[in-house]
Amino acid sequence: MSSNPIKLGIVGVGKIVRDQHLPALAKDQDYRLVAAASRHGKVEDIPNFPTIEAMLDSVPELEAVSLCMPPQFRYDAARLALAAKKHVFLEKPPGATVSEVEDLKALATANGVCLFASWHSRYAPAVEAARAFLGSTTIRSAAINWKEDVRRWHPNQEWIWAPGGFGVFDPGINALSIATHILPPMFISSAELDFPENRAAPIAAQIAFRTSNGLPVTMELDWRQTGPQSWDILADTEAGSMVLSGGGSKLAIDGRVVHEELEAEYPMLYKRFAEIVRAGTSDVDLAPLQHVADAFMLGKRNVVEAFFD
Repeated sequence: MSSNPIKLGIVGVGKIVRDQHLPALAKDQDYRLVAAASRHGKVEDIPNFPTIEAMLDSVPELEAVSLCMPPQFRYDAARLALAAKKHVFLEKPPGATVSEVEDLKALATANGVCLFASWHSRYAPAVEAARAFLGSTTIRSAAINWKEDVRRWHPNQEWIWAPGGFGVFDPGINALSIATHILPPMFISSAELDFPENRAAPIAAQIAFRTSNGLPVTMELDWRQTGPQSWDILADTEAGSMVLSGGGSKLAIDGRVVHEELEAEYPMLYKRFAEIVRAGTSDVDLAPLQHVADAFMLGKRNVVEAFFD
């Protein structure tokens, strides 16, 4: 904890902010939330503004901002904040394109401020244990299964179906953020993307990866899952079969649970953001976003039946 909390503003007061950001910030003494900007939502007991421009003009003491609007709109907001010499926390995915985020990295450096691409699933409690296990053995193959019900997790969020909204890759990039952290570097060799006939973003995807030494990795994404949700990464290794489940919250080897804790991803994200602000560095890993871009570039597009929420 610092005796001088970071004065933070939050932009885009929607579901993720109310569910995750505000509860995490309420318990973190490294921050003082001093303002919010949103077209629709508001945060109680602090000044609220309709735009980030108004917030930056009216609250000059701001030191950092968390950008939680849809990725299609994040770049312009981030440029404004960085040009105003504010540290920037980017909700995932960090941008609608790889080149946008590369430009933001350069702008942060030029202005002497910090940029954080916040891959929250990497901070799930069993991820580091999985990484250590895989690093201690030889991997034969791996599979990523990330299947959930879009009606449950993204109700009435039309932006997510628009170009730049990522579709099923919005949750799928969480899986990629873990996979790129615990598996060897990998590259897409083929992909099939299923687009509902009435949507501009995919509802499902099947992807084949390979590593530089030929290790096969498969990935299945689906937004039509009902009942139990699946957020699993599996690996067949010389030391046994690994299952990292629950989005990274539980690790089992040969069916025996070896690590399981309650999720605390967003408190850990804000802890990391405070660390890089204090250190004057940035933390921007583009590997998960690059894989999404590659899937769209290489993927075969299949048209499937219309989807309605």
